[in-house]
Amino acid sequence: MTGRSVACGLAGVLIWAGAAAAQEPSPATKPTAKSAATRPAPPPKPPAPPPTYSGLNPKTMPASAGTPDNTPPAGFTAAFNGKDLTGWKGLLDPKKKLDNPIVRGKLPPEELKAAQAEADENMRANWKVEDGALVFSGKGRSLCTAKDYADFEMWVDWKIKKGGDSGVYLRGSPQVQIWDTALTRVGAQVGSGGLYNNEKNPAIPLKLADKPIEQWNTFFIRMVGEKVTVYLNGELVTDNVTLENYWARGMKMPNEPIFPSGQIELQNHGNTLWFKNVYLRELPASSAAK
Repeated sequence: MTGRSVACGLAGVLIWAGAAAAQEPSPATKPTAKSAATRPAPPPKPPAPPPTYSGLNPKTMPASAGTPDNTPPAGFTAAFNGKDLTGWKGLLDPKKKLDNPIVRGKLPPEELKAAQAEADENMRANWKVEDGALVFSGKGRSLCTAKDYADFEMWVDWKIKKGGDSGVYLRGSPQVQIWDTALTRVGAQVGSGGLYNNEKNPAIPLKLADKPIEQWNTFFIRMVGEKVTVYLNGELVTDNVTLENYWARGMKMPNEPIFPSGQIELQNHGNTLWFKNVYLRELPASSAAK
């Protein structure tokens, strides 16, 4: 074979190789199993519906119980005596998920007793009474009624500092929201008194009725069946709204209704806060909203 023939042969091979390479997709454009399997992201969850007036409650009422501090009005019992923690207990350890009533209810009696003893020690270390008010240190856990409640009405005064974030758990479930309305990054500008953890039912209050931080505010709360009504400083802010079962939803039981009874908890998020004038009245089962 002549040198020219060899050269021509090599040129042909190079041309063929280049054409083949041009037909092969580059790594950047070659489809992969991962990209082929990619599906559109699911749409975001719709927000909770806006609150509306039910027509069942007047839009205003007396702004307080109208009695001296820690003196219950007629028909109510003082859950806090203004002197000490009698009638209260500590919240079981959230790190062990024992703040969840479903999990807590499955504890054997001896384990429950030990867990409650630890919780009460935590309570005594972080809750105290000063000037007729319950004061939270900013550390520790929520304060719970020793008694469970089904249908009830409740008065409670509360006060927070700058950046405060708290709430009242009903039947051990979150929550009637309390927060500093200046915390706009988390939506607090809507005000306190909404059912913060709701997803399918209204979660925000009807109006802003908070007093400035470090001033006393008053809740009147009524819970009948699964329906909750809240007045803040005499203004209707939650009007006969269903309280969803936050705990069951987290355990993949989204249609489970709220518990028929449970403890009331004064909740906190790591800031000093105050409660006083905690009055409760149990309602007969026949009071359930139709």
